[in-house]
Amino acid sequence: MIHDAQPDYYGKRLATCSSDGSIHLFEISGKQQKFLESLKGHSGPVWQVAWAHPKFGSVLASCSYDGTVLVWKETAGSGFAVIKKHDKHQASVNGISWAPHELGPVLLCGSSDGKTSLLTFTEEGVWDVQMIRSAHATGVNA
Repeated sequence: MIHDAQPDYYGKRLATCSSDGSIHLFEISGKQQKFLESLKGHSGPVWQVAWAHPKFGSVLASCSYDGTVLVWKETAGSGFAVIKKHDKHQASVNGISWAPHELGPVLLCGSSDGKTSLLTFTEEGVWDVQMIRSAHATGVNA
């Protein structure tokens, strides 16, 4: 079952995610679509995908029942590869969203454990992770 489908900023690519733990990427041109590649990195259903603003390159985030968030980046000639695995949640990560690009590459994640987290790619080239432990008394779905 497909859980989410998101076009990139320009509407030229589509990312879908599903219960089998896979992410599929397609190129869209008018009424035509072409399968590009399948991304595998999660060990459970993938609930949501989110494209970063193109000023950060071709970057896609995904979240899963397995409690992880993966950030993927496309490299010339090699396709997409994981550049960050966030595994600080103790339950399914159900929702992800990139902040407005003016704030930089910042990804917000919400989990069934009631926690939210912020992933920020810093100017030093590292990912800063901030956990908001008591964000909600119950799980976060969006």
